[in-house]
Amino acid sequence: MLSFILCFDRQRWYIRPLFLTLFILSIVGVIAARFYEEQTEDVRILIGLYTFMLFCCCMVCHGELYALRPHPAFLTGYYLRIAGGGAIGGFFVAVAAPLLFKTYIELHLGLIFCVILIVIADRRYLKGFRRKSVYVTLLLVVGVAGIFLMGKRTAANQRAIEQTRSFFGVLTVWEDDWNDPQRHKRLLQHGTTYHGLQFQSPEKRSLPTAYYGFSSGIGMLIQAGNKQGNRRIGVVGLGVGTIAFYGKPSDTICFYEINPQVRQMAEKYFTYLADSKAKIEIIFGDGRLSLEHQPPQNYDILVLDAFSSDAVPVHLLTCEAFEIYLKHLAPGGALAFHISSMHLDLPLVLWKMAEHFHLSSLWLETFDDSWFGALSSDWIILSPSKELLDKPLLQGSASKPYGNLDKIDLWTDDHLNLLQILKRHPAKQKD
Repeated sequence: MLSFILCFDRQRWYIRPLFLTLFILSIVGVIAARFYEEQTEDVRILIGLYTFMLFCCCMVCHGELYALRPHPAFLTGYYLRIAGGGAIGGFFVAVAAPLLFKTYIELHLGLIFCVILIVIADRRYLKGFRRKSVYVTLLLVVGVAGIFLMGKRTAANQRAIEQTRSFFGVLTVWEDDWNDPQRHKRLLQHGTTYHGLQFQSPEKRSLPTAYYGFSSGIGMLIQAGNKQGNRRIGVVGLGVGTIAFYGKPSDTICFYEINPQVRQMAEKYFTYLADSKAKIEIIFGDGRLSLEHQPPQNYDILVLDAFSSDAVPVHLLTCEAFEIYLKHLAPGGALAFHISSMHLDLPLVLWKMAEHFHLSSLWLETFDDSWFGALSSDWIILSPSKELLDKPLLQGSASKPYGNLDKIDLWTDDHLNLLQILKRHPAKQKD
């Protein structure tokens, strides 16, 4: 409607170039935000930039559609072509792009071609080849720069071994410091988030690293658990299989993984699964649905490790999901949530859930240690057994909870509010 109001008068020649210029500037802003994403403290800035870019794109495209409208006698074909273009675009994004590209380059290409088509198609405010060529050249320079700067930037001592893409996202295996035997390692990255790493030297290859080291929340929980043999451990989210390191010959560790390519990468480039002494089971599918369809598994520890990526599966953090998890816990068992998130304050959601289900809770933080391959992480441990969480090893590393839970809604399948838990200053969260 707003596009119609602004574009109904063809004499308003200044409106259309204004939004085209704003569209191009918004693309530049998004590229800059992507490049400096690690330094962007407030996710609201990123949301605002992307929303503004979408708004400008819609204004320009809808305005051009109105300007190019045919005589009423040809409106049927006009609307049919619009619908057909939408269907073709949807097919390209959902089916063709994952087969053609290894990254999400179609977003950048789509924005570039969108503006180029608008500039070329216009017959009024960009008259003459010279002015059009200037716009197109500038846009191509900005677009190519954005494509090269998108995603993770490769360091001098880093190279990609393999990259693949599926419906679930882009997976990349990186190799770091291959000239230094003590630091040589491989990393699995999903989108912009690491999902595990492993040293390659024989002395350090067996070390649990990343978010799962000895001093991590899950590492301390497994060491301090009530049982040290015949344990059943469930893990939602495979990663590179680091948790398998903790398995003993009498243990069973069951991984729930939705993306088959993750298992392929974990088995091809990492050895945690192959080296584990425990019995390893891997079940493909959505973790919640898989658990829902299973009889009670009596897990001593159920690990939920699916929240550190760019897109958090919120359906794993609702009351209905917790009812499923608790059904699978053995007496005295514990739920371990890895909730290291750059943009979402997930501990508040879990403490609210613990309050609702009368569970004891513990917040365990760890920080980067490059020598041992540790990455900073946040773990929330929940258990019906207060005795388990009172172990000195756990209490000695626990952090103090924060926040006012009265201001946080209890998440259910019918209602949840992400805006309440957006982090304003992620870098300062642990102060």
